[in-house]
Amino acid sequence: MSRAYRRAGVDLDAAARAVELIRELAGVARRPEVTEGVGGFAGMYRIAEDRYLAAATDGVGTKLEIARRTGRLDTVGIDLVAMCADDVVCTGAEPLFFLDYLAVGAVVPERVADIVRGVAEGCRLAGCALLGGETAEHPGVMDEDAFDLAGFCVGVVAEQERIGPHRVVDGDVLVGLPSSGLHSNGYSLVRRAIDGAGLSLEDVIAPLERPLADELLEPTRIYVSQVLSLSRAGLVHSAAHVTGGGLSENLPRALPPGLRADLDEASWPVPPVFEVVRRAAGADDADMRAAFNMGIGMVLVVPPHAVTAIRTEVPDAIPIGMVVRGPAGS
Repeated sequence: MSRAYRRAGVDLDAAARAVELIRELAGVARRPEVTEGVGGFAGMYRIAEDRYLAAATDGVGTKLEIARRTGRLDTVGIDLVAMCADDVVCTGAEPLFFLDYLAVGAVVPERVADIVRGVAEGCRLAGCALLGGETAEHPGVMDEDAFDLAGFCVGVVAEQERIGPHRVVDGDVLVGLPSSGLHSNGYSLVRRAIDGAGLSLEDVIAPLERPLADELLEPTRIYVSQVLSLSRAGLVHSAAHVTGGGLSENLPRALPPGLRADLDEASWPVPPVFEVVRRAAGADDADMRAAFNMGIGMVLVVPPHAVTAIRTEVPDAIPIGMVVRGPAGS
């Protein structure tokens, strides 16, 4: 558990406990077609003997507050789609459609259009349709310029194209796909840190080369096209979307019991924005790893012979470790 994250008001242990309780509750609301429920990157629902729907839902979190402060509203929709579609593709499914939910303190048509413009761009990048959505006005409950954003994505995958822990074997290689920065996690800690350090969002803070706001609002990378291409070529056994909880919490979700990740944490460069946050927050390395992706936004679990082909198709892919025997966390 990140001590710095807890000081910022986020309790990851409580969140994990909540997931356990929700999993128990969801057990009474099942159908026989459900093959993977609460806890995976996406839920799986069999629609034919050899065909599944994959679905995931998420939000953007308190990164929205940075967008609100700066008045730059047209990128957080990309983050929203990425958070959902990048989960769906971890099953090998192709995202088909997306729906969004936008809550606002007051409907200002131009602001709503800016936000949804980002959602539409995210859907374009993920190759899915923006099928619809809902905009809700909450006067008296939310400040007039406040907003929250959530959505869900549905994809489809054939049995022979499914990827996941069931395909992973001892000796597989872990290949990291770099993040575009912080993505959409850890912003409660980020905001507390920059406010506490008296940093301006318009400042260029060494070692950054552009204003802090540009770094913090850099959209989450959408990995859908790359992961689909590689998985359909038979080069990927499993995949982990690295979101809240970092590599240590998300990578085990892509591995079966009895196998664990042996990471070489010196094998990839950490973007400078993480150092800026670490200094401002007074966080140690363990705090940072528990809250952030630290430069790796997606991990592919692949057979050793696939590494060269993957690096040819995705030049910035980086081997970052191996799958070995042993319980997670050992």
